[in-house]
Amino acid sequence: MNTKRTPQPADAAHCRQAAVSRRDWLRGSAGGIGMLGLAAVLDQQRGRRTLGDTPDRSSGPLSPKPPHFAPKAKRIIHLLMNGGPSHIDTFDPKPALAKYEGQRPATVDLPTQRTTTGLMKSPFSFRQHGESGLWISELFPHVARCADDLCVINSMHTDIPEHISGLLMMSIGVNQPNRPSFGSWLTYGLGSENQDLPGFVVLSHRGHPRPGPTSWSSSFLPGAYSGTFIDTYQLNPERVLHDLRNPHLTRTQQRRQLDLLQQMNRLQLERDRGWEARIQSLELAFRMQFAAPTAFDLQQESKATLDLYGIGPEPTSGEAGGRKYGGFAESCLVARRLSQRGVRVVQVAFAPDIPWDDHTDIHDHRPKAFECDQAIAALLTDLKSLGLLDETLVLWGGEFGRTPTTDITAKKPGRDHNHYGFTVWMAGGGVKGGFRYGNTDEFGMRAIENRVHVHDLHATILHLMGLDHQQLTYRFSSRDFRLTDTAGRVVKDIIA
Repeated sequence: MNTKRTPQPADAAHCRQAAVSRRDWLRGSAGGIGMLGLAAVLDQQRGRRTLGDTPDRSSGPLSPKPPHFAPKAKRIIHLLMNGGPSHIDTFDPKPALAKYEGQRPATVDLPTQRTTTGLMKSPFSFRQHGESGLWISELFPHVARCADDLCVINSMHTDIPEHISGLLMMSIGVNQPNRPSFGSWLTYGLGSENQDLPGFVVLSHRGHPRPGPTSWSSSFLPGAYSGTFIDTYQLNPERVLHDLRNPHLTRTQQRRQLDLLQQMNRLQLERDRGWEARIQSLELAFRMQFAAPTAFDLQQESKATLDLYGIGPEPTSGEAGGRKYGGFAESCLVARRLSQRGVRVVQVAFAPDIPWDDHTDIHDHRPKAFECDQAIAALLTDLKSLGLLDETLVLWGGEFGRTPTTDITAKKPGRDHNHYGFTVWMAGGGVKGGFRYGNTDEFGMRAIENRVHVHDLHATILHLMGLDHQQLTYRFSSRDFRLTDTAGRVVKDIIA
């Protein structure tokens, strides 16, 4: 016999009342249990330190670590010229281009990304500068005044004449987006001198440089070593990062809230080691809300310094016809301020995207050089006047160079990508000043003397920072990885 019966109206009301009571009881019980848990966690934290105090960071992932040997440089600023500036129009003059213009000798008949025709002379004049007599194009008159600080490498080469592959090689040491950036390797190996700011910062203007976050990722290294991207467009110290300030809680209240959250994160860490990145990022975010606005506040600089960098009202006329890429100067000054505060790696991208990619008209190099020349020279001068250049390595260059031949797709005389030979330069940080190393052939097509691959450049940078590129490794997927993969040599001839 079926004993189940359909509730009558009075019974239904009673059931609803009972259900509500049960829900209320469970909600209240959960809240009570939660408060008991909170009290227990806070009691544990009170045993460690007083709430509101800054936690001990002496053993954090960004804490300074000893190098393998005495370093020449403590930090690096990478001035990345996205798109591939032409070496033969900037720092590697080739008079033979004028003599053989229009011809196509066998030495330049090499495959590049696009089809090219005959040789084309540079439309820009070169002069020797400084006591060293380095040859520098008219495109960089301000940088030319710093000639005796520059170590120009005219014999660079890389693997593939394509932007993303070239930029990945320059940034992470391989052509595929699956490795840590060199900034991540440096912070992994050395930590940072400032625990209140990221150890690795990427600055750009009005958007990402190509190929984007992959080039400043920590990949399989712990997340604490990833680069922090900041767009310097309309730079506001209070808004350099989203939600930098908490408008509702005091610092002590935030510290109490974060302590509870971090305690729960550490419980999760016992089951998932990947949780460490979350823990460290939250701690850094808490500290940054007080350190970052000061670091990015350019109004703290004198008018003389702002004038040195060319920071001020946008020009209404002049050679550049306005600041299309305006913001690079602000980024350079921010880079100095960050380096001065102990940030290990700062990359300043001339961006967005790949502005130096002048296939259609090499004359378009002029306004771009105009907009970065003064700021680059100011950075070198500023670092030197503050006594920081000797311990700060400055690297300038793109992902490859450009051909001495004319791009067949150009309506005006432009140049194609050239990975066979190109130029970068360094300054400060233990390299020889007023020094030229290596050479390309008479037309600037291929590196032929003292050739330097990007792996060699990275090995040399690590060496200048006190790290052996063969010893700086990380075990992942059952093998030891390193920035220079299985190659790389230190270019000792450029070291002072």
